[in-house]
Amino acid sequence: MKLNEMTSLGNKTAYRKGRGAGSGNGKTAGRGHKGQNARSGGGVRPGFEGGQMPLYRRLPKRGFNNKRFAPAYIEVNVCDLEKLEAGSTVTAESLAEAGIITLPKNNDGVKILGNGNLTKKLDVKAAKFTAAAKEKIEKAGGTAEEV
Repeated sequence: MKLNEMTSLGNKTAYRKGRGAGSGNGKTAGRGHKGQNARSGGGVRPGFEGGQMPLYRRLPKRGFNNKRFAPAYIEVNVCDLEKLEAGSTVTAESLAEAGIITLPKNNDGVKILGNGNLTKKLDVKAAKFTAAAKEKIEKAGGTAEEV
């Protein structure tokens, strides 16, 4: 095939379905009689095999997955810090001693989330803070320090 022999695919006229028996594709418009595919919105999703376990679920998972390398923070809400004494310094170890968290072997530290209220002044040292948590700790007169 040469460049001058190529034809454009963009100028093909649309094939109008269901426009009378004379059009050659009237009445059921190529959908046949009844059944799931004859209905509007009918048919099944891509990959559906009629209820049989689909191929993408039968095959083993392979390749890269970031889950092993993603940071694993222990999440603690601001309302959980209310259980601690006022004026104390809050670390991962002090939270574990208070029974608020259990320290697993592989973790990247504690992340303080902003759910709940805090009335006590606390000096919190954690790996991460949400903006709401930092604001609530500082509003109560404490400090939020990222370690």
